[in-house]
Amino acid sequence: KAILVAVASLSVSTLRAIASLEGTQLQDHVFAGQDLNGINFKGTNLVKTDFTGANLANANLTKSANLTSANLTSANLTSANLTSANLTSANLTSANLKDAKLDQADLTKAILVAVTSLSESTLRAIASLEGAQLQDHVFSGQDLNSINFKGTNLVKTDFTGANLANANLTNANLTSANLTSANLTSANLTSANLTSANLTSANLKDAKLDQADLTKAILVAVTSLSESTLRAIASLEGAQLQDHVFSGQDANLTRANLTSAN
Repeated sequence: KAILVAVASLSVSTLRAIASLEGTQLQDHVFAGQDLNGINFKGTNLVKTDFTGANLANANLTKSANLTSANLTSANLTSANLTSANLTSANLTSANLKDAKLDQADLTKAILVAVTSLSESTLRAIASLEGAQLQDHVFSGQDLNSINFKGTNLVKTDFTGANLANANLTNANLTSANLTSANLTSANLTSANLTSANLTSANLKDAKLDQADLTKAILVAVTSLSESTLRAIASLEGAQLQDHVFSGQDANLTRANLTSAN
C-alpha cells in the first residue's frame, strides 16, 4: 500500500525485485515503451498510467488491479492475467490480447478499437462491455452464442455468418454493422440501434426487437420475421424488405412504422 505517485527513476529492474506492490498507488506513472514482461502488478492502483507500447506479456494484473483510464494503446498483453481487473474507460486501441485472461474484468466504456486476438472465450469471461468501443471489429463466422454486448458500440462491426443466438444486444449500437447470414435466434436487441445495418439472410427467429431502430436497415431474405416482432420495432423507415413474403399473415400492421419502407 505504498504511495509511489510521481516517483522518479523507478526502473524495470527495481520493479522486478519488489516482493509486493499490492495496494500500491502508481497512478499516472509513465511506463510507455518499457519491457514489463512478467511484472507483478497484482492489486496495484494504476489509474491513468501510461503503458503505450509497453510489453506486459505474462504480467500479473489480477486482484482488482485498477487500470481505470489507463493508456494501453499498442500494449502487448499476451498471456497477461487481468482477472477481476478494473479497465473502465481504459484505452486498449491496437493492444494484443492473445491468450490474455480477462475473467470478470470490467471493461465498461473501454476503447477496444483494432485490438488483436480477442477470442470468444475471452469475451464470455468479461464482466462488462457496456459502453465499450468495439467498432469495426471482425467477428465473422464466430460462435458468439449468449455473449453480453449490452450497450456496446459495435458500429460497422462484421458479424457475417456469426452465431449470435441468445446474445444480449440491448441498447447496443449496431449502426452499419454487417449481420449478413447471422444467427440471431432468441437474441435480445431491445432498443438496439440497427440503422443502416445489413441483415440480409439473417435468422430472426424469436429475436426481441422491441423499440429497436431499423431505419434504412437491409432486411432482404431475413427469416422468421414475425408479426409481433414487426409491431415492436421502433422504426423501419427506409428499410429494405423487398421480396419478403407476408402471405397468410395478419395484415393488420397497426402501430408498425413502415414509412418509406421498400
